[in-house]
Amino acid sequence: MSVLPDPGASRAVLIGTSGYDHLEQLPAVSNNLTTLADLLTGPLSLRMPAPHVTVIENPPDPATVMEPLRRAAAEATDTLLVYYAGHGLIDPQDTLTLALPHTQPDRVETCLNYDWLRRILLGSRAERHVVILDCCYSGLALGRMSASSSLADQAAVEGSFLLAASAETRTALAPVGDTYTAFTGALLDTLRLGIPDGPPLLDLGAVYRHLRVTLEARGHPIPQARDRNSGARVALGRNHATLPAPPLPRGETAGAGRRLWPDPHAIRTVTGFFTALADARVTSGLTHQAVSQRSAGRISAGTVSTLLNRRTLPTTWATTAAYLSACGVPDDQITQWHAIWQRLRDEAPTADTASEIAQQTEEPQTKRSWQRSFSVFRRERRH
Repeated sequence: MSVLPDPGASRAVLIGTSGYDHLEQLPAVSNNLTTLADLLTGPLSLRMPAPHVTVIENPPDPATVMEPLRRAAAEATDTLLVYYAGHGLIDPQDTLTLALPHTQPDRVETCLNYDWLRRILLGSRAERHVVILDCCYSGLALGRMSASSSLADQAAVEGSFLLAASAETRTALAPVGDTYTAFTGALLDTLRLGIPDGPPLLDLGAVYRHLRVTLEARGHPIPQARDRNSGARVALGRNHATLPAPPLPRGETAGAGRRLWPDPHAIRTVTGFFTALADARVTSGLTHQAVSQRSAGRISAGTVSTLLNRRTLPTTWATTAAYLSACGVPDDQITQWHAIWQRLRDEAPTADTASEIAQQTEEPQTKRSWQRSFSVFRRERRH
């Protein structure tokens, strides 16, 4: 089953070299980094907090890359995404190296060896790893197609998905004058526009298949991929080419369970909790006002907006329960949401604040009152 990473427990490190002393310039790489970072932190993709996305442009030496990468690898417990765009070179040992601004093709010490990056990923606490390489010969990171299985296995990372812009013997493409490189441009379009008739979530398996068809049709190098331990099921966002199903009429629940609701079991952090809450409304196809109307007046449109823009957990459960019910989330999943809310509250208790108290004045104040109002609302949905 495809899963959206918890943005609060995930990290991304975006590395790119656009200017070189001894190699051809790649100005489009700068646009790659800026736009991809914006997407990862925005509503069209993973909604990651900005501090969780590190952009390293034109690093002067390997150490400039390795330290932020080590930090991200230590902090991420859900998903660690690493992206590189620039020139890729082959060293005398026939392995992939990533070019930096001062790289000289005949001096391997001026490059970033891909294997150094891979070793950090192997030691990461993250459950899943995503590596995206937009460079010449990036398929070398997968192991040569004619190589022994042991070499291919050494090139991969457990629990990972590695997406390479080109095969091991091909160069990547950066058309002169284009805003983005060919591979990253197609990737960005996929995240922004989605895949027509594709799955609800843009998991890496679907993204890879779509990129292969798209780039081959344009006559561009065909990307390669390697999946380890279901890494292909990691999603980079919802499929925006697939609009939410029409909202169910009030009081009608048939078919609601077939919607791909956010999985509460994938929530690990408070940030992930609120990101998934917002995703539930997107899945429902409802506006803030429509959610309010379907709640039978229990929450206002303003309360919906306030709830989705919070940074701390509500001190009581009533508002969240009414919101999820109004969106159409099945009752058994709401129970799971409640358990996650309670776990997060226990792990990091939040002191009552004046704003929280004011917010709760229009909501039931005790667990008993929440259960009573929730039961009434459930009956109304059935009739």
